[in-house]
Amino acid sequence: MHLQVNGAAIYCYTGGKAFDAAKPTVVFIHGVLNDHSVWALQSRYMANHGWNVLAIDLPGHCRSGGDAPASVEQAADFIGALLDAAGVQRAALVGHSWGSLIAMEAAARLKDRVSHLVLVGTAFPMKVSPALIEASQSDPEKALRMVNVFSRNTLAAPPSALGPGTWVFGTGMALGRRVLRSNPAVNVFHRGFVACDSYAGGEAAMAQLTCPVLFALGAQDQMTPPKAAQGLVNAARAAGQSVLMASLPVGHHQMTEAPEETLFALRDFLAR
Repeated sequence: MHLQVNGAAIYCYTGGKAFDAAKPTVVFIHGVLNDHSVWALQSRYMANHGWNVLAIDLPGHCRSGGDAPASVEQAADFIGALLDAAGVQRAALVGHSWGSLIAMEAAARLKDRVSHLVLVGTAFPMKVSPALIEASQSDPEKALRMVNVFSRNTLAAPPSALGPGTWVFGTGMALGRRVLRSNPAVNVFHRGFVACDSYAGGEAAMAQLTCPVLFALGAQDQMTPPKAAQGLVNAARAAGQSVLMASLPVGHHQMTEAPEETLFALRDFLAR
């Protein structure tokens, strides 16, 4: 479905179920050069097990209109406006990579409006190599290949993700090209990387949380290694938040490399 948010039509995948604001709601937020489809298994499962699902295309990405966010803070404000537009008073936020920073910052701003926070493949600071930032602007195809090599440690996804024998590298390349071409006015690849690289509010955001946090980290993640999330883990614990950890035996694209493990960690956490 589409929601009007800040004057733009925003696409929200609902997992094939009608949206009912009276049910508990979970918002899925994708990372750089991704869209709602990366949450395919997780969003469908939650929609069929008592939850409203809003798996979004961020503004300026694929099926969503509006200006592509230029910062984590701008995207976090959008999440609040999204909940208002949907008539949702309280929701769980689930974010991957750049989306994890957006979810974290939004949770800090929205406070009690966020019931649970799930950070998948997160890090702080989420620095991006200057070579990769430059390539995302000057040679996006080269940068896309680099990202897809570093992001994955599997050649084929499990059947529950995209279908038996799916070539995950080729799938990732095709998705990235589609997202990039969906917005001819803005290079969302470069803009997203700059937003990740420049975000400085991670530990301050953790200190403002009022909800439990799940860290779902890839043990073999080369983009956001688990040790790069430790500062956030420590900040959340220092703030007195309930912190759970899930170690997934994969790389940076946990949702398709370990779809069931990611789902089970998410499902059990949201049931708390």
